[in-house]
Amino acid sequence: MAIRPIIRFPNPLLNRKADTVTRFDAALEALAGDLLDTMRAAPGIGITAPHIGVIERVTVIELDPSSGARTFVNPEVVWHSDQLVRHAEGSVSMPGISEDVERPHAIRVRYQTLLGETVEEEAEGLMAICLQHEIDQLDGIFWTQRLSRLKRDRAIKKFEKSTREIRG
Repeated sequence: MAIRPIIRFPNPLLNRKADTVTRFDAALEALAGDLLDTMRAAPGIGITAPHIGVIERVTVIELDPSSGARTFVNPEVVWHSDQLVRHAEGSVSMPGISEDVERPHAIRVRYQTLLGETVEEEAEGLMAICLQHEIDQLDGIFWTQRLSRLKRDRAIKKFEKSTREIRG
């Protein structure tokens, strides 16, 4: 597996809706492995194929290394609770920036495994937040679009300032 370059905000690829995966083969498995290696190196707890320039509906999430990583192919939220929760979110494509985002506390997600098997399961708490965040990204919705205009503008300015400082 390999660590791949991460596309940085505001690259327009981050706003493209990812294509449905139709081939479940060794290339898909290799992509999932590269996503995991790239996410761990970032570091992060979730990453999508579009973050590395591959516009396919694949995400890898690892909340706790001792529990292992989970790969979700073609994920979609099929139900969500009315109860909302606020949690700090950020992106490997916008490192160092985070802001509170409000999302449903619990969801039911339908996805496929790397073998193409369809699975439906419920998630709550941090896993539900991560799944919604990554599914948004697969739908071309960058996490800052879930913020108020004021918070979004502030986050973008902070990121632009940090990237100017890094460049010198």
